[in-house]
Amino acid sequence: MGEELATWEMIVVGVLAVGLLIFVLPGLKRLNEEARKAEKDWPGFLLPIGAVVLLIIVLILFVV
Repeated sequence: MGEELATWEMIVVGVLAVGLLIFVLPGLKRLNEEARKAEKDWPGFLLPIGAVVLLIIVLILFVV
């Protein structure tokens, strides 16, 4: 599809990836700690997913 990256380009991509991880990981750690303390709301998660699945099934039945 394209040509291979030069050595300096691979180094730049690696440095950017490491920098992104260093920048994002503290926020993800804090988010994970807050998620453990949060109240679980499974019906609020499963109800919209179930509605979408039901809508897709109905649409498929209309086509067939």
